[in-house]
Amino acid sequence: MLAISASAVLVATTAVSLAFYTLASPFEAPHGLGASQARSRCDRASFARLLPAHATLESIAVVRENGNYGEGAADIPYPRNPTNLPALCAVIVGVRSSSSSSYRFGLFLPDDWNSRFLVVGNGGFAGGINWLDMAAGPRIGMASLSTDTGHSGGTTDSTWALNQPERRTDWGWRAIHGSTVLGKRLVSAYYVNKPLRYSYYSGCSTGGRQGLKELQASPDSFDGALIGAPAWWTSHTNTYVAQIGLYNLPVTDPKHLSLSDISLLADEVTRQCDGADGVMDGIVSSPELCTLNLTTLLCSDSKNNNNNNNTNPNPSSPKCLTAAQISTAEKVYSDYYFSEDHTLLHPGLTPGSEQQWYLLLNGTEPTPFGVGYVRNFLYNNPAWDWHAFNESVTRYAEKTDPGNATADDYAALATVRERGGKVILYHGLADGLVHTRLSEVYYNRTVAALGGRHRGKHSKEGLADFFRMFLIPGMLHCLGSAVDAPWAMGGASQAGVLGAGVRSVPGFEDAEHDALLALFDWVEKGRAVESIVATAWRSPLDPTSGVKRQRPVCAWPKKAVWDGVGSVDDAASWRCSR
Repeated sequence: MLAISASAVLVATTAVSLAFYTLASPFEAPHGLGASQARSRCDRASFARLLPAHATLESIAVVRENGNYGEGAADIPYPRNPTNLPALCAVIVGVRSSSSSSYRFGLFLPDDWNSRFLVVGNGGFAGGINWLDMAAGPRIGMASLSTDTGHSGGTTDSTWALNQPERRTDWGWRAIHGSTVLGKRLVSAYYVNKPLRYSYYSGCSTGGRQGLKELQASPDSFDGALIGAPAWWTSHTNTYVAQIGLYNLPVTDPKHLSLSDISLLADEVTRQCDGADGVMDGIVSSPELCTLNLTTLLCSDSKNNNNNNNTNPNPSSPKCLTAAQISTAEKVYSDYYFSEDHTLLHPGLTPGSEQQWYLLLNGTEPTPFGVGYVRNFLYNNPAWDWHAFNESVTRYAEKTDPGNATADDYAALATVRERGGKVILYHGLADGLVHTRLSEVYYNRTVAALGGRHRGKHSKEGLADFFRMFLIPGMLHCLGSAVDAPWAMGGASQAGVLGAGVRSVPGFEDAEHDALLALFDWVEKGRAVESIVATAWRSPLDPTSGVKRQRPVCAWPKKAVWDGVGSVDDAASWRCSR
């Protein structure tokens, strides 16, 4: 009943929005107005007249060639302003979403526009306009947009949601939807003599969830969506990460894994699983082919006496784990099921992800992504004791889904397919925050929901005509690698971590190496994406240091297979195969 009600609200909101936005454009100009004159339309009065009654123009600015723009430290989760921007108009709009909530969004409108529009996502509970990711748009001629999701706050801060159901709804779906609808109208009005032809989305983590949610609720929002490591199962993931933290607590318990214990575990997993793909390169590329045996790490006293005491004289540099510690690790890897009906509560973490376990396992209490969600979204109780967590918490979250944030309407993507939309989903196999197998669950459930059918006929290729998944060996959450695996492939936030003025994959700004550019070709030219070449540099975040490794990432279920002859660091030495 809750989901139906939320969907009805979404439809009603869309209808009202469309009614507001059928206003005459104040940007009318003689036919043939050139890009050089676009700046003259970057005008407060003109934009203000265009906005509906529930929206206000907060600011508007002309940005000159090679300029920068953003809100600096005032934008808590995104304080780094993009630099080296092309000439553009920067706009901030505030929207009243209810009597007790509002959201903001930013627009970049480049002078030289190619008729494309890009919406970018956020991360965690972040409340801020993601200007750095927005910059990817105008650097390749696109107008771009980001919303603050309806509040101001850091990535792990959920206190703003306490007793605020309308603000949760903004974060859950309404801010991204309303911003996209109004943003499109403003773009179309600004470039009056050139139609908006293609709309795209790019986001990772919460940003991935936002993109899937919008596609499910409004399939015509985007022609193509680049979805990274989506935290789509909000009701389950944000409760399960409380459970996974409990596996390793309290820190005084013999079962506890310290950072040095986890490092030891990571080394052993690499030793056992590295070669599963036929190549010894320090990268766990085929974790599903590895039968992990952690008893190889068992301390001798545990073997002989079956106790939980690690007698290693230097515990800060462990050489073995106790039976209790190994049990903790095995729980982290294992899927978690509801006890009553044995349905899946949440998949476990993937072997090879250990270098990021500190994000979920290293505190004196479970991660704020879990505890904060339960306190501030679910129970409206900042004093809720995380020690009391059990599976009933997830059952309640599943039933109530605060903010209607969970993106689990798998069958809704049928409409995306019917209208010719395309989706690329990517996920790092070494992701230790949003479980990699969460994407596999989403993909498989979508296959089951759509039945591999298209236009009434059974499709042998399953979802491949419109939806492809790419699992990236060695990549951490959204970007980076702890084992020098190739990871840069044009995903959300990847260019920004390399520098405020960086675009695409430096030195490889083409559809072969950049997933967003590959998505353009799939949508606009019908060139299906079979593989994307990922890149790693000698100095991980310095593209000027030279390429260390490149390797194709293949559309699942195919994987990159080495030819056995060429350098394993050369993409040409690999091919995609089942």
